[in-house]
Amino acid sequence: MTDLVTRRGPDLTAAELHDLLRLRVDVFVVEQNCPYGEIDGLDLLPTTWHIWAPGPVAGEGAAGCLRVLTGPDGVARVGRVVTAPSARGTGLGARLMEAAVEHLGDTESVLNAQTYAQGFYARFGYVPEGDEFDEDGIPHIAMRRRPAQT
Repeated sequence: MTDLVTRRGPDLTAAELHDLLRLRVDVFVVEQNCPYGEIDGLDLLPTTWHIWAPGPVAGEGAAGCLRVLTGPDGVARVGRVVTAPSARGTGLGARLMEAAVEHLGDTESVLNAQTYAQGFYARFGYVPEGDEFDEDGIPHIAMRRRPAQT
């Protein structure tokens, strides 16, 4: 199984950024038929971290990825969690989330989950918060992972 890559936004190469954006657009914009501005200016910030799995064939692009942002309130935000159709059902999404949780350590974090995926994120300590909402025509729910209480 391919090793995951973790890199800060400013450290991405042009080819790596292209692969991540291409996967996200292919899935979120094209496959999910959700036209929105995927290129949001957050990917190259020094506080943004990307975690991804390269595709099994060189030059094929990313098989899956996610990013971790620092919100204006200082809380970490996990987002853009995605796997290529060819990588679904392989456990790659869980590997990406495990890496994100390890990267975050005992830091509070939030994410907006597509409602059907709540159970998936709950496996990593995320708890639903608030009411379901519509994001670009897809039902979502906010979820939060709090630091461990000692």
